[in-house]
Amino acid sequence: MKLAPRARKAVLTVHIVSSGAWIGIDVLVAVLVGVGLAGGSDAARGLALRALAEFVVAPMLVSGLVCLASGLLLGLATKWGLVRYWWVAVKLAMNVLLCVLIVVALRPGMADVGAAGVAIEAGQVPVTDLSNLVFPPAVSLTVLAVATLLSVYKPGGRVRRSSRRAAGNGSRRGSLRGSRSASRAVSEARPTVAA
Repeated sequence: MKLAPRARKAVLTVHIVSSGAWIGIDVLVAVLVGVGLAGGSDAARGLALRALAEFVVAPMLVSGLVCLASGLLLGLATKWGLVRYWWVAVKLAMNVLLCVLIVVALRPGMADVGAAGVAIEAGQVPVTDLSNLVFPPAVSLTVLAVATLLSVYKPGGRVRRSSRRAAGNGSRRGSLRGSRSASRAVSEARPTVAA
């Protein structure tokens, strides 16, 4: 499957914008977590935690899934492939991992975070331990920064092919080299005629 240049640029734009939105949402999560854990007044801390619980998970998951879908489309429709190059395969794995973590690890705890925000606003000590809230933005921002670096520098080269395919390609390459060498030898052996 190939994309026309205009369609490829449109999908690439969607991919870049969605990943940028994802990074922005993670920065917002870091700010809300910082205010919720160490903000000044109880009202500010409680509001930050309630906003974190109410408004963050859905936009983060949507931006992650749009980034994943556009990345899959780019991988399938461009020369980079999905698992042809290491940097693409690693980015794909990281994107899937982060989307799974949003659903499995982040979303289930948001009800407790919201309840802790309500308790803090009421001047009570929350029942939930909130110290683990520093990990989601730290992990996600680190992984997204690495994904961005991979996109820019494209390190690692190609993923090694299976030994059977590599052997088949090696024999073809060898036969091509052999035929090139033979044709070169024939052309060198031809006498040149001066006019």
